Amino acid sequence: MKKKLIIAASVALLAHTSAHAIDAKYRQQLERSGCTQVSESQGCDITKTKEENAKAGFVSEATADTGSATHHTPYAGQWVAKAKSGATVATIRIDSKEHVWVSGKKVNAKRSDGALVFKDGTMTYTIQGDRRLKNEDVWSDSDAGTRGHIVAE
Repeated sequence: MKKKLIIAASVALLAHTSAHAIDAKYRQQLERSGCTQVSESQGCDITKTKEENAKAGFVSEATADTGSATHHTPYAGQWVAKAKSGATVATIRIDSKEHVWVSGKKVNAKRSDGALVFKDGTMTYTIQGDRRLKNEDVWSDSDAGTRGHIVAE
């Protein structure tokens, strides 16, 4: 009898406690900045406004204006082009509208055969859209004849 009473009391206590994933202040910062928890981990600054983050490429204009959800692309995020030695060749940022920045410089990108392809000088970068494909995100330097892998951060 005592066991049943303890179990019933425990269940009642657990059922009445409410858990909140984020606190109110953090939620307000996310709303004001236009960031999500995912985009914040990719560099979206919650101390800035939606407009400032939109200019930096983290918030789409639709989200900045209306608060609607952004279109998800498999290419979006932070990437690093690595040499065979492990050294960083370039840092790459791609936003939800597939705008691309290579080491802070905006470059033009196009889709080609399921991949996003973009160039910066003699360097060509290819990021596959199918995330199940491994070791197929690559870069190559046509001038030096070198190549390497691109990894997500």
